[in-house]
This record gives sequence, structure tokens and C-alpha cells, in this order.
Amino acid sequence: MNLEPQEQLQHLAGVTRRHFLGSCPTGLGALWLALQNRQQAVASAPSAASVPTIPHFRPKAKRVIFLHMAGAPSQLELFDFKPELQKLDGQPCPQSFLEGKRFAFIQGVPFMLAPQFDFKQVGESGQWVSDRLPHFRSVADEVCFIKSMKTDQFNHAPAQLLLHTGNPNLGYPSFGSWVTYGLGSDNQNLPGFIVLISGGHTPSAGKSAWGSGFVPSVYQGVQCRSKGEPVLYLSNPKAVTPTIRRRMLDSIKKINQETYDAKGDPETLTRISQYEMAFRMQTSATEAFDLKDEPQHIHELYGTQPGKDSFANNCLLARRLVERDVRFIQLFHWGWDSHGAGANEALNAGFSDRCREVDRPMTALLTDLKQRGLLDETLVIWGGEFGRTPMRENRNGVEMKLIGRDHNPGAFTIWLAGGGMKSGFTYGQTDEVGYEAVENPVTPHDFHATMLRALGLDHKRLTYPFQGLNQRLSNVTKPSRVVEAVFA
Repeated sequence: MNLEPQEQLQHLAGVTRRHFLGSCPTGLGALWLALQNRQQAVASAPSAASVPTIPHFRPKAKRVIFLHMAGAPSQLELFDFKPELQKLDGQPCPQSFLEGKRFAFIQGVPFMLAPQFDFKQVGESGQWVSDRLPHFRSVADEVCFIKSMKTDQFNHAPAQLLLHTGNPNLGYPSFGSWVTYGLGSDNQNLPGFIVLISGGHTPSAGKSAWGSGFVPSVYQGVQCRSKGEPVLYLSNPKAVTPTIRRRMLDSIKKINQETYDAKGDPETLTRISQYEMAFRMQTSATEAFDLKDEPQHIHELYGTQPGKDSFANNCLLARRLVERDVRFIQLFHWGWDSHGAGANEALNAGFSDRCREVDRPMTALLTDLKQRGLLDETLVIWGGEFGRTPMRENRNGVEMKLIGRDHNPGAFTIWLAGGGMKSGFTYGQTDEVGYEAVENPVTPHDFHATMLRALGLDHKRLTYPFQGLNQRLSNVTKPSRVVEAVFA
């Protein structure tokens, strides 16, 4: 039986205008939107991911290193010194602190909890830094603190998504994806957006925290490793030479190009681009991730141990990637969820371990970037997804043996360095116990608008059409502003 005529008939039925318009449930309006989305996607992928573009304004920063402390470190044990909280230690929490509030675990009436560590004013700027970060005290004058961050999410995954994508729901592009979509990359042999993870786990939001959402997937973060091959399966199998690999990729590219010409799916262009990037990375990534090239004094500065998974190794890798003009480098360090339910997440146990893991490396990163003349054009960001309560956490209304604090969306601290930020400066304040941002509150959407401005991007003009709206990182439906006061 000859099936060819039947196949041709089915194909023609699938592509004729009459068949499409007759079966399309949403009509010409949806067709127009689809065409607009396709034109936008084709215009932006894949070339824009690898070719730098002109920003809206003169940029203060060329690239970003985002150090995210997954789990939300306590601002009250690190940067937001509250002497009044010491006086209230052990007293029942005022009812006004509890009315209308939602907590992850606290029930009943908890007790107020004093800062668990000593604070000291350091540097010429007199910034308050706790004794958990002795190395960081030496670079406090390089840093701009925002102590009035607030969010409307009190659970980890939605709060992390909001901080990194501008939306607490899945399916939206991450900060790094927006930046590489808007600016492209200055390095043709490495991804413009690289992700490094330490602490033993991925963040609660998972890979969506560095996903591309509805923009072409060529802009998603590429997760790399500080141990072993930077990217799994990057090297050629045995008996496959670079020449053979090149011929294979050329054949695959031809097939993919024919598929795109026939179907018009922009993700096919992404596939072509990513195959080519992987081929170029076989040499460039291996060289960039080889920490053995660094002299001994640099390893001592960071506390690095080549060949191991660690935040220290990732900080040094971040500096090496900055030197190679990678646009956006995202470091996630897991383990900061200090509830006190177990030793690993107690303020009087695991919290100090997390501080030791990050103190020396993040200090070394700022010092090293400055010594190499890279800090002025590199924006370094540090922070978690929300803060911690001034009350001691309980479970089912019963005080636990170990000490912890519950989630607090009302106030948390981030710090910024380099990239045109004021140094030795504090913006915003919390109330007398660090519970709510009361002076110059900053939302995640304000944060995004401000960071994009540092990179020369207008947050209202950096848009992508999706679901009938020109979507943006700083959110279309909620107000957002650029915090001009943090710029030098």
C-alpha cells in the first residue's frame, strides 16, 4: 500500500490557512500574538546571547557576581545590630508582633531572643559587623548595606523565585537570564550566565532560580562544577577526535537548520547555539576552571582546596570568570535555614559553620577584585531570600533545646560592592528589634530595577512579550523604583 499520498494530504491539512483558522479556538488575535512572540524570539536568539549589545545608559558595572545564601541568614546575628533586643531577651513577644502575621513554624506566644554574638563597629565607616565574620570586617568600608529589604513571601522556594525572577511562581526568567538577554556576552567561548553551587544541596527553588522561563533557553544559567569536569559530558568520548566531533556537529547543525526553516521554532536556534558553545567550551572551560594555575598565595587568601566542592573554590572561580568577561556569575551556598530544630541549623551550632565557610572567601573575592582593578566594573551582591524573626522559634508552642529564629519577610539585609555602589554606606533601617523595615523599605522589584540600572539597563524598557504583556524583571503589575541613593 502506497502511503505517500495520504502523508502529503495530512501535511497539507496541517499547514493550509483554512485548516488552521478553522481549528484555532482563539482566532486571529492569538495568531497575531504568536507572530509577535516568534519575531521577538527569532530576533533575540541565539546571536544576542553571544554578541554584546548597547545598554540604555552608560553602565556603572559590566558584570555581576551574585552570592546567594540559600536558606536566609539571620541579619540579627550578622549586620543589623539591635541593642534593644538584648534588653528584651527572654520576655514574651508583644501581641502586636503576632497579630496578622504568618509564620512557618512559630505558634502561640514565643519569647524574644537577643543577638547571639558580639558586634563591633569597624573601619572608617563604623559599620556594625558581628564577630562571626572577622575577615569581612576588614573590607566593610568597601560595602554598601541595604538593611531595609522586605518581601511578601515567607517560604523559601517562592521567596527565592521572587528574589531571582521577580515572581514567586515558576516559569519566569531569572535575573541572570534577563541580564544576558539585555546585554549579551563579551566572551564567545563561555556561557554568559554561569551557576556554581556549594553547601551540598541546590536551593529550595531548584534550577528554576537560574532558568530562562519564557525567554529563549539560550539565556538560562549553565550550572558548572568546581570539582571534576566543569560541565558533565563536555569532553569527547574515547576515539572521538576534535575533527570527528566537528564533522558531527556540522551535520547536526544542517539538520537543525532545515528543521527551523520548516517549523520556525526558536528553540531550534537555541539548540544550534548550545551545540556550538559546548564545542568551544571544550578548551575554554577546562582552562578557566583549572584552579591549579593559581599561585599559592591566592589559595591561602581564599582558603581554596582545588578538586573539592566548596564556596571558597567557587569564589575563586568567580574571579577567574570575571577576568574572562562572563557577564553573570551566580553562586548559591546552601545551609542558612537557622530554625534550631537540629544542630546543623541552629544559631549556636551550624550557623557559625556557615559563617566560617563564607567569611574568608567572600572577603578574598572583594580584595582580589580590587587589587586587579576589576571591582569598579563588577557588581558583587550578597544576601538571602528573607530575614529571621527577633523571636526565638518554637515548635507547636514549645521551646526547643537549640536556638533558632523563624522566617521573617519583614526585614533582611543584603550588601553590594563595586559596580558604582557607594562604599561604607548604609541605606534604610529596621525598627528597634529588627522586625520590620521602617526607613526606606526596598522590595525585590526595587532591587531588580536598581541592579539593572547599574548595568546600564532601564528596567521598564527591558521587556519580553508573553501572555499578552511586555513582561519585565521588575514586574509589570507591581510598583518598582530605582534606589538612586546607593550609587556613588
